[in-house]
Amino acid sequence: MARNEARAHFTLAGYHFNPDHVTQHLGIQPTSIDASGAQSDLSKPVLSSWELSTETVTDDIDVYKLTDGLVKKLEPVKDKILEICKSHNLSPRIGVVLVLSVDKTETVPDVGFGARTIRLLSEIGAFIKIDYRLSERI
Repeated sequence: MARNEARAHFTLAGYHFNPDHVTQHLGIQPTSIDASGAQSDLSKPVLSSWELSTETVTDDIDVYKLTDGLVKKLEPVKDKILEICKSHNLSPRIGVVLVLSVDKTETVPDVGFGARTIRLLSEIGAFIKIDYRLSERI
C-alpha cells in the first residue's frame, strides 16, 4: 500500500508576467515556474507562476515543520515579495499537498501552521491552499 506523502510550497501567481523577473528580484531560485502567461494575448489571459517547494516527504509528516522551513527562506526577502506582488499584481499563497494513504494502519498527519508562518502570510497578504487526495481509489 502507498504511504502518506506531503510537500509544501510558496507560490506567486498572476497574469502577464515573466517568472524570471521574480527570480531576479528575490534572488531565490524557484523549484518550478510556469511562464504560460508571459506571452499570452490580453484577450485570453493565462496565469504564470513562480514556486518554491519543499521536497516530498513520506516519513513523519509534519506540516508545521514543512511550512516553517519555507518561511525561514522567505522572511529575509519579505519586502521584496511585497514589491514584486505590487509591481506585477501577483497573488502570494502557501500551499500544502497531501496524498493520504488508504491503509488503515497509516496515521493521518496534523495539518496546521505555526505563528511564524501565519505572521508572514498576514504581512504579505497571502492565502492558504490545502490540496489532498487519497493514494488509491476505494
